Amino acid sequence: MYVYILYSETISKYYVGQTTAIEKRVLRHNKGYVKSTKRGLPCKLIWNIEVVNRSEALLLERKIKKRGAKRYLDNQFGV
Repeated sequence: MYVYILYSETISKYYVGQTTAIEKRVLRHNKGYVKSTKRGLPCKLIWNIEVVNRSEALLLERKIKKRGAKRYLDNQFGV
């Protein structure tokens, strides 16, 4: 499982998600198949991490969404 963050320069928004196949999922986002990112195409994968299982992925995804993707990244990388 992966937790990932996408960024859309078009609308200056972040998207946080989780998946088992990161490459396929990003491709689906950029083909416009995902409603929540459709208007901000193209989306760029800016961060991802592999986690042990879906439970861990859901917990991390929720944590990132609660804090905000930009703030989470800033705290992780000291930006």
